[in-house]
Amino acid sequence: MKRILITGASSYIGTSLERYLLEYNVSQGRELYRVDRISQRDSSWESVDFQGYDAVFQASGIAHVDTGAVSQEQKALYYRINCDLAVATARKAQEAGVGLFLYPSSIIVYGDSAPYGKSRMITLQTPADNSHFYGNSKIRAEEELNRLTAKDQGDGGSLGEKSRARRGMQVAILRLPMVYGKGSRGNYLLLAKLADKLPFFPDVQNRRSMIYIENLCEFIRQRIEAGQGGLYFPQNTEYTATSRMVQEIAAAHGKKVRLLKVMNPLVALASRMPGKIGAMANKAFGSLTYAQDMSGNMEDYCMYDLEESIRRTEQ
Repeated sequence: MKRILITGASSYIGTSLERYLLEYNVSQGRELYRVDRISQRDSSWESVDFQGYDAVFQASGIAHVDTGAVSQEQKALYYRINCDLAVATARKAQEAGVGLFLYPSSIIVYGDSAPYGKSRMITLQTPADNSHFYGNSKIRAEEELNRLTAKDQGDGGSLGEKSRARRGMQVAILRLPMVYGKGSRGNYLLLAKLADKLPFFPDVQNRRSMIYIENLCEFIRQRIEAGQGGLYFPQNTEYTATSRMVQEIAAAHGKKVRLLKVMNPLVALASRMPGKIGAMANKAFGSLTYAQDMSGNMEDYCMYDLEESIRRTEQ
């Protein structure tokens, strides 16, 4: 049996992972995973004993928002939560002899998607872009976490049992694309509302890397089993067009949305407008993908394709 600690009382990925692992226990007929979850909204988490846990999943964090209305104080909060808190948690896990620390980063570390009509594919050679404060908070956390483990791996000599335990901790960084599933918030909710209300939708064939929450949870479970650190880029087996996702959401409710190319010039016009309208159009219909060879054998963890994942989300 493996003991898992998940930080973040209300995290979507964290709560989904806990439910997934407990349901996995039931499916296997035995307790393979014992899961605890703690809040980090105040300092009380610092008194929690991390000893005995095989893995810590750092679900505490602040999600990406549009930058226009974000103050300097709010930006500083992103760094405190997404970077400083994550590093402090990893340090505590390391001192307690935890074997694996999992940190969910984001595809946003590479910057924004390509605008409407363009394509952008991330490869292993693509450098991170630290100009965006949200992405930069994630990059800083990644750098600090890597330094944390690299320092201990460089320690030599006989330093005692505690130091050997510290050297043994692995850090797995997951640069996640858009995550969707039952109970998800953000962009998916907007698409669901459009699918419910619109009989027509632009026939824009953009491409996005995405990952369904249950596919992601299975990926994380496999990382916990392997106990291996590294940099990971999980995604669904197929890229997703915004238009197809809207169609699939509507179909899950017995509705039909017609895709019309005649609407595409309106999207092109909106994408060139300054300010929020242009940003929203490019965000909705732009392209941003991981090269598929970055994501390992996706068949190993992608149990559901787009159609089935939307059905499970909307049921």
